[in-house]
Amino acid sequence: MRMVRWMRGVKLKDRVLNKELRARLGIVDITSLLQQNRLRWYGHVLRMDDNDWVKKCMEYEVVGSRPSPIDFCIFGRPKRT
Repeated sequence: MRMVRWMRGVKLKDRVLNKELRARLGIVDITSLLQQNRLRWYGHVLRMDDNDWVKKCMEYEVVGSRPSPIDFCIFGRPKRT
C-alpha cells in the first residue's frame, strides 16, 4: 500500500482508507485476485484428461485416519525459549 499512497500523493497523516485508495486507482483487492487465480487453475484442472496426475491427485482419497491431538503434544515442535 506504500506504493499506492505514493502514486496518489497521500500520506498516512491524511487518514485516507486503503479501500478508498484502491477504488480511486482501480486496483483489485489481493484476496479477490488470489481467489480468481485459484478458480482459474481449478478450471484448468477440471478440463484435464482423467489420467493426468494432477487430476488424479485432486480426486485422491486417503485411507486411514489422522493421529489424535494428544500424539502431537508429545512429538510436536520444540518449546519456544
